[in-house]
Amino acid sequence: MTTDVDVVPEDGRDNLARLSEALKDLDARIRVAGEPHGVPFDHSPESLSRVLTWNLVTDLGNLDIAFVPSGTHGYRDLARDAELMTVRGVPVRVASLADVIRSKEAAGRARDRAVLPVLRELLADQRASRLAEGEGPS
Repeated sequence: MTTDVDVVPEDGRDNLARLSEALKDLDARIRVAGEPHGVPFDHSPESLSRVLTWNLVTDLGNLDIAFVPSGTHGYRDLARDAELMTVRGVPVRVASLADVIRSKEAAGRARDRAVLPVLRELLADQRASRLAEGEGPS
């Protein structure tokens, strides 16, 4: 279980403008050790597009933005197999479990390696359930 939200945004200008507005509403700040409230930053669409990863603190908690997570090619790659879920009444596209595993394997961090056995077991269970329901492999 993590305590942050990870977002992989589509990098088009209109979407970056919407993301910038959302970051403003969340009072997003760069997460920095020793600065519990973070450091203010320019989150204009232009600024957002210049950095591949943002680690932020917001009024609602930590938020990580990665345009190209490890082991992926970014939004379009992950969107292909994303699943639609409803979170607090809002439809949200969530990366498939297989893609999360792929990214964690590529990142190779100790904390990612530690959760991989559980994620792989969940994926196996998910695939078995789909086969039992006659959906075929995924």
